Amino acid sequence: MEAQDAQDARRFAAVDIGTVTCRMLVADVVGGRVVPLAKEYAITNLGEGVDASGELLDEAMERVARTIDRYLAVRDALSTPEHPVLKTACVATSAARDARNASEFARMLADRGLALAVIPGEQEAALSFAGASAEFPGERILVVDVGGGSTELIVGLAGAAPQKAHSFDIGCRRVTERFLASDPPAASELCAARAWCAEQFAAYFEELPEGARPDRMVAVAGTATTAVSIREGMETYDSDRVHGARVSLEELEGITRRLAALPLEERAQVVGLDPGRAPVITAGLLILEEVMRAAGVGAFTASESDILQGMVLRAAQG
Repeated sequence: MEAQDAQDARRFAAVDIGTVTCRMLVADVVGGRVVPLAKEYAITNLGEGVDASGELLDEAMERVARTIDRYLAVRDALSTPEHPVLKTACVATSAARDARNASEFARMLADRGLALAVIPGEQEAALSFAGASAEFPGERILVVDVGGGSTELIVGLAGAAPQKAHSFDIGCRRVTERFLASDPPAASELCAARAWCAEQFAAYFEELPEGARPDRMVAVAGTATTAVSIREGMETYDSDRVHGARVSLEELEGITRRLAALPLEERAQVVGLDPGRAPVITAGLLILEEVMRAAGVGAFTASESDILQGMVLRAAQG
C-alpha cells in the first residue's frame, strides 16, 4: 500500500455467521478498494438440526460464541491509535432466519459488544454480489453463494446493482439433513436431492430476460473454494491459488461422484477437504452442479471475495 493510501485507509471488521461456518474479515478501505488484513474461518455448524427443529441448539450457539471471542482478540490487536477499527458489522444468515430463538443468540453476541443483524436472503444476495463483482468490471455475471441453509443467485452487471437476485432455502446442511441419510448416500437419495434443487433453480433462469444472461458464473463461499482445493490436492489451503481458479462442469461432476461414493470417515480424509466440512460437502457440490446446469454454463470462476467484502464496503459507505 502506498504511503498516502495507508494514511487515507479506514479500517473495518465484518463477521459472517452462517449455517455451517463463522468467518471474519478485518480490512482497510482505500479509494473504494478492500485491502484485507486478517481473515478468520471456522466450521461452527450453527444450523445443526434447525431445519427439523426450528431452533438453534445451545451447544451450537456456544460454539459460535467461543469462536467470536477468538476473532475479537484478533480484531482488537489490529485496532491501533493510527488506524482504529471504526465499525464491526456482524450478520447471521439462513440458520438464524429460520430459528425461533435467534433473539437468544443475538443477546449472547450483544454481551460481547456485537450488534447482530439477522439479514433477509435478498440482502445477503446483494452483499455477496457487491463483494464478488468488483473484480469483473463490465461483465454481466452470475454470482452463486452456496451456504449451509440457503443458496443465493444474483445476476447483474459487475459494479452495478443486481438485476435479479433470489435466496433459495437450499443449502448443503439443509439438503444433507433432508435427503442424504445413508453413508455413503444412496443413488435414490442423490437423485431426489438433485430433482428438488433443479426444479427450483430452473424457474429462476426461465424468468431471466434474454439480455440478462450472464457471461460468467462466479461462485463464492466454501463449497466452491473446496472444489478447487480438492481438484488441486492442496494439503495446505492456498487462497491465492483458489481465487480466480476456473472449474469446469465436467471436473465438478468428477469431484462430486468421487466424494459421494465415500463413507464419511474416508471422505474426511480427502486431501483438500476440511474434515469439518465432510458431512455436508456432497450436498454442496450437488447444489453447485444443479445451478450450473440450470444456468447453462460450462464452468465457474471461484472467488475469495464474497459477502465479507460486501459488508466492509457497506460499512465504509456509512
